[in-house]
Amino acid sequence: MLDTLVSQAANGLVLGFIYVLIAVGLSITFGLLGVINFAHGAFFALGAYVAWQLFQLFGWGAVIIAPPLVGLVGMAVEVVIIRRLYGKEPLLSLIVTFALALLIEAVIRYIWGADGKPFNPPPLFSGIIELGPLLITKYRVAVLGATTATLLGLWAFLAFTPYGRILRAGSRDPEMVELLGINLPRVLTAVFGLGCMLAAIAGVLAAPLWTVSPSMAANAVMPAFVIVAIGGLGSFRGAVVAGLAVGVVTSLTIQFWPEAAAGSMYALMFAIMLLRPRGLFGERWERFE
Repeated sequence: MLDTLVSQAANGLVLGFIYVLIAVGLSITFGLLGVINFAHGAFFALGAYVAWQLFQLFGWGAVIIAPPLVGLVGMAVEVVIIRRLYGKEPLLSLIVTFALALLIEAVIRYIWGADGKPFNPPPLFSGIIELGPLLITKYRVAVLGATTATLLGLWAFLAFTPYGRILRAGSRDPEMVELLGINLPRVLTAVFGLGCMLAAIAGVLAAPLWTVSPSMAANAVMPAFVIVAIGGLGSFRGAVVAGLAVGVVTSLTIQFWPEAAAGSMYALMFAIMLLRPRGLFGERWERFE
């Protein structure tokens, strides 16, 4: 019993960190652009498919360029489509990005087909690690390390670099940032691309754990919205805590109560939102109220 509990909790942490990467990108995009990006999960799936294709053509070494490529696609989408949604009704952005998600999924099905693509972990990370009651695959440990490093790098970028300070200031008062002489449209394009790249990193890491299929998008976007709601709008710390909580709760529920696994994260969100309507670490954002 203890072995199962510890192992499932560890697997839940790995799943949670993947969710965190998706949710952080969504939270940054929503906080600065004010756009509800329902297509965020589609960029997650696109990252997995681009990584799979690069692996087929060039091997594992080429997989690392998949997230930047998806980030560039996201920047192009922002310039062509998303930029026209700024300052409009939130419902409009929801409808447009939902249509964009369907379009990206249709493109994926057209290029790669609707069947799942097997994507095994690198040979270096094959095998299982056993530490006392903990039993976990080497690849999951690698995913845990990669996601932790990515989140620490993102936190350092936002906290200690001038560009990161611009992003944090722009999320609160974009008009003031523009008045200071900063090219806000260029900043917004870069932010959207950054959010898409984070989703693609999560897709690349999740590809060997999940079947690479068009349905990956739907399986990723709803947990991301739940995590943003639980953690609080625009809160990096909230996204991390909420993502880990959702991952662990989902993993434990799958093990001990499989019938309730699909609704466990929504039950967690319902309980927390009753106590903290703004989320665990949410604050009052005047521009959205």
